Amino acid sequence: MTIDDAPRDALRGGPRELLRWVATGAAVSRADLSRLSGLSPSTVSQRVEALINQGLLEEAGAGRSRGGRRPRQLAVPTGGAVVGAIDLGAHHARVGALDLSGRVVQARTLPVRIEDGPEAVLGALLAEVTTLVGSAPAAGGSAVGALRGVGIGIPGPVQHSTGRIVSPSRMPGWNGFDVVAFCAGRVDVPVIVDNDANLMALGAHRTAHSELDHAVYIKAGTGIGSGVISSGRLHRGAQGSAGDISHCRVVADPAPPCTCGNAGCLEAVASGAALVTALREQGVPVSDLTGVIRLIDDGDRQATALARQAGRAVGEILAVVVNFFNPQVVAIGGRLADCEPLLASMRATLYERCLPLATQTLLIERVAAGQDVGITGAAHLVIDHVVAAA
Repeated sequence: MTIDDAPRDALRGGPRELLRWVATGAAVSRADLSRLSGLSPSTVSQRVEALINQGLLEEAGAGRSRGGRRPRQLAVPTGGAVVGAIDLGAHHARVGALDLSGRVVQARTLPVRIEDGPEAVLGALLAEVTTLVGSAPAAGGSAVGALRGVGIGIPGPVQHSTGRIVSPSRMPGWNGFDVVAFCAGRVDVPVIVDNDANLMALGAHRTAHSELDHAVYIKAGTGIGSGVISSGRLHRGAQGSAGDISHCRVVADPAPPCTCGNAGCLEAVASGAALVTALREQGVPVSDLTGVIRLIDDGDRQATALARQAGRAVGEILAVVVNFFNPQVVAIGGRLADCEPLLASMRATLYERCLPLATQTLLIERVAAGQDVGITGAAHLVIDHVVAAA
């Protein structure tokens, strides 16, 4: 059983949680960790020493005394190790170098052409991550330490156990591609691959809702996907496709064709690509999602109406998810998250279609972590792997 598979109760006081408490400032000493975890001081000491030996924690001087010997303070190294992260989208990629607390040290956004194929796209992005890691400044101006791993988010279905991409829409030439094997020949560190919506969910949960056990995060941009947090951990399902709402059928007349070969899928009705297509069919000259959002912000009647329809469609699918799963929070991220007509329509549909008990304390909000939420999730995926290995 890996750390991702273990039940939440079994993780209390586990290495990942000890590291997180120190990284967030909730604990600065072994005594703090013992108090928070309920574990004995000797058990906490053993786990802390293991983390220190792996370079995941360090002792940072003496703290304030409470009547006895001054405790040795603990900290996450800011210069001893870094994590590389890639959040790949249909037209852009966010790449970054992060420290072991999940803090972004350096990041940038690059244009990509997904149709150029996996070798060209991933090769260029890995080279950029390596450059960022080599040039990122650490605390005090010293050089950042050795790369410990790279996390990669892919905008399509990923079999997490193998790192292979399976039947992605809008990604010609990527089907069956072994991302891990390709990267292994270019970086001599662990490479962990997952769906981009899963990484957004992990990044948003660790950043804003780590105290909640059950959450659903929707990524709405050119396509639509979602990530699920269950019992405080990322839930992937049997093959890694849990949370893939993009090809759930929405009642629509006429039902527009979807890239998967069916008709009336959520992605064909409510994604950014679907809005671009629908506006063009109505004679509105729009070239991309940026243009759609600009029209909505300007109060364009046709674009606003389509955004409201899209919000209702997303809300209808999410109502089934909320009634079935009963999460504590539903948060929407991606470029369409700032589209107020869509968000308002989605929220209204959820309240209309869900059982009162399911929405009684449900939070419905935007993902607040900003453009780095994907690379933050990618980094935490690698950090969890490193901690588990330790």
